[in-house]
Amino acid sequence: METTLKQPGDVIQGTKKYIINVARRFFSEYSYLGVSMDDIAKKLNITKAALYYHFTGKAEIYGKVLDGVFDDLSLIINQAVDQKTIEKKIHELIKNYLDFGCKEKNFIKALMVKLSPAESQITQHIYKLREQVADLIQPVIEEAFTNKILSEKVDSRMLTSLLTSMMDGLLLEYSFLNKKINPEKVSKQIVALIF
Repeated sequence: METTLKQPGDVIQGTKKYIINVARRFFSEYSYLGVSMDDIAKKLNITKAALYYHFTGKAEIYGKVLDGVFDDLSLIINQAVDQKTIEKKIHELIKNYLDFGCKEKNFIKALMVKLSPAESQITQHIYKLREQVADLIQPVIEEAFTNKILSEKVDSRMLTSLLTSMMDGLLLEYSFLNKKINPEKVSKQIVALIF
């Protein structure tokens, strides 16, 4: 039986993924501002120097964490887009988005975090990721126009922004009040309100 040795690059990538996974849970619990490189190193039981060997700093780690969170959100949005009718697509999109937001604390904390101007790199990264999410949602809104569910007088990008802002606002409010949200019920109410 032949065994293959892992290449150094594979080991480094595996280590980076492990660090990011641990950091994701840590950031989800304490937010970006509540976690330091020292905290992450201690949680991993490694030195800060070892952590800096893999990442330039906390901002880079957080960026990778956010990439993972938004990749997961993109998958969930795409699952909704696969529905047969536009009505089901819109309902599933909203329900899935809210359900994801309820389960992924890091998503909510990324929306709430107020960073100093020195942390503009993270703010810009969050903005870029949010634009990517809007790019996934907007075609569903445009399909609603095509199917005459919506009036053509409304700008699809603006409606996409309003919809995501409404969902984010609800997630923030429920998170702040430490209340449970019912994504199924709320999605039906949002659909009735907007469409």
